[in-house]
Amino acid sequence: MPIPLRVSGHEQAVSLHLTPGALRLPAPPPLALYVHLPWCLRKCPYCDFNSHEVRSQELPERRYLDALVADLEASLPAVWGRRIVSVFIGGGTPSLFSPDGIARLIPDLRARLPFEPGCEITLEANPGTFERERFRAFREAGVTRLSVGVQSFDDAKLKALGRVHDRAQALAAVEEVAACFETWNLDLMYALPGQSLADLEADLSQALAFAPPHLSLYHLTMEPNTVFGSRPPPGLPDDDLASEMLDLVTARTDGAGMERYEISAYARPGHRCLHNLNYWRFGDYLGIGAGAHGKLSYAERVVRQVRWREPAKYMEQALAGQPVSNEHEVAADDLPFEFMLNALRLKDGFEFARYIERTGLPLNSILAGLDEAESKGLLARDAQRAWPTDRGFDFLSDLQSLFLKPG
Repeated sequence: MPIPLRVSGHEQAVSLHLTPGALRLPAPPPLALYVHLPWCLRKCPYCDFNSHEVRSQELPERRYLDALVADLEASLPAVWGRRIVSVFIGGGTPSLFSPDGIARLIPDLRARLPFEPGCEITLEANPGTFERERFRAFREAGVTRLSVGVQSFDDAKLKALGRVHDRAQALAAVEEVAACFETWNLDLMYALPGQSLADLEADLSQALAFAPPHLSLYHLTMEPNTVFGSRPPPGLPDDDLASEMLDLVTARTDGAGMERYEISAYARPGHRCLHNLNYWRFGDYLGIGAGAHGKLSYAERVVRQVRWREPAKYMEQALAGQPVSNEHEVAADDLPFEFMLNALRLKDGFEFARYIERTGLPLNSILAGLDEAESKGLLARDAQRAWPTDRGFDFLSDLQSLFLKPG
């Protein structure tokens, strides 16, 4: 069971450092910063992120940026002295914020936390004309990497997904981001309503024609508490067709010189997403903004935090110095599964030394799971590390579940 932490503010941060706990962590892992900007023009029917519809002229940009700064300042005692290895500004649709707003936000972050040299700063953007015209200004504001949520280049599929852009806007957006950024990501989805192998082939051909440095390709899933979760769209590909689609994705990206380094991520050399790699390697991340989640490690415990979810409530509480709605210490017997849930998404798996360093647990806490996974052909290992086999990648949930605590 999670162990609740009921003190707050500076007292809480001191308590987390000094009170005895169950773990012995030799050193904190790398620390990333996640910033959540929760507004979008229209909520997509498949989206389970904390996003809220708003017209651009109603965006409370100034007050929200003030709240982010207050949130960060209240959080500083918990991360004092640690350097930021990457920043990810996600949403929602962060590109709805003005370039001036982003140009204010990034220096405000840098003024309060030391960034590593060359720190990756990613901003998510959508292909609409309104956002596309801002791409170059975002680069000038300090963003180093843009992630563009295209999802499909097919107008019928975009309509089925509830997207607000069309094919022409998607093409124009990708052309613009390629002209403005050396490293960038293109998001696509597959197994869409009514999608055939030929349809996916066309999407992949169009995407790869831009030679993207990084490509994220996600299987459309019916998440709970979404419109699609309660009313799945007609014409979804069956499991066999979806499997053929994944085979096609793997073949086409490999043929284009892109490596599948994570279950849904493909990159050219030197363009892996450093922020996401930190998640998958069980690094720490401070999450600020409405509904943002965080994970912070201390000498004797790992703590997870959640900010207030509703934007108005978040702004009110953050400006009052109380941005965290709840937090808990992760129980030691939950850490093996939490680590594996992330690390086994990576094609290269994980080093045993990293498991010990990031969880504070001995290697024998996962030996039974490793043995069973290897016996089922889901995992391979040597003296230093373990990694999912091709079969393990195909049945990743089955592999990860072997590390759930008994009962």
